Amino acid sequence: MTGLLADPWFYAAAIPAVILVGLSKGGFGGAVGFVGVPLMALVMPPVQAAAILLPILVLSDMVSLWTWRGVYDRSVLRTMLPGAMIGIAIGWLTAAIVTADMVRLIVGTVALVFVMRWAYQQVRHGAGHVTAPNRAAALSWGTISGFTSFVAHVGGPPFQVYTLPLRLDPKVLSGTAAIFFAITNAVKLVPYFALGQFDTTNLTASAVLMPVAPLATLAGAWLVRRMKPDVFYPFTYATVGLIAIKLIYDAVGEFMG
Repeated sequence: MTGLLADPWFYAAAIPAVILVGLSKGGFGGAVGFVGVPLMALVMPPVQAAAILLPILVLSDMVSLWTWRGVYDRSVLRTMLPGAMIGIAIGWLTAAIVTADMVRLIVGTVALVFVMRWAYQQVRHGAGHVTAPNRAAALSWGTISGFTSFVAHVGGPPFQVYTLPLRLDPKVLSGTAAIFFAITNAVKLVPYFALGQFDTTNLTASAVLMPVAPLATLAGAWLVRRMKPDVFYPFTYATVGLIAIKLIYDAVGEFMG
C-alpha cells in the first residue's frame, strides 16, 4: 500500500485522470472521461486502475445527479439500462479469463476507434440528421456500454453512439447520462467486490483521490456552460489517441513476446 501511495508517478497519472473524469461527469461527456483508466494504466495494471476509479466514479455520479437533476429522457433509460445490466453480467462472467494485457488491448482498441470516429466526423461536417429511437439498437449499445464500462469504465462511447444521433437537448443528454451511469456504476460495485478488487490498497488509493472528484465534477458543470470546445476537445481526443496507441503497443508486445 505504501509503495503505491509513495510513488510520485501514481499521483502524476491519477490526479489528472480523476480531474478529467470529474469534468466528464459534470457534463463534458465521454470524450474527457475516456482518459481515466488509460491514463492510470500507464503506471499500474488497468484492472487495478479501474478498481481504484470506481468508488470515485460513484461519488462523482452523486454530484452529477444533483447538478443535472430533473432533466432526462425516460425512454432512453428504459431501453438502454436493461442492456447495460446484461453487459455488466457478461463482464463479470468473463472476468476470470480476461488478462491485464487483454484489458489493455480492449481499452486501447476501443479508445482508438472512438478517436478515429470523432476525426472522421470532423472531416464530414454534414451529419446533422436526427435518428429515430430504436429499441433493438438501444438494447445493443446499452449492452456494449455496460460491458466496456465494467471492463475499464469506458461505457461513454457506446452510450453516445446511440444517444448523440437522437439530437437531444444537451442538458437532457447530460441528465440522462448522469442517471444511466449512476445506476451502472452502482451495480458494478457488487461484482467488483465479489472479484476481490476492493482490497486495502485500492480503497486507500480511492480515498486519497476522492476529494478531487466532486470539485472537478462541479467545475465540469460550470465549464460546460461557458467554455468553447474548439481547443479543449481536439486536445483531449489527441491525448486519448496517444494513450490508446501506447496501450495497444504494450499489449501486442506482451502477446508477441
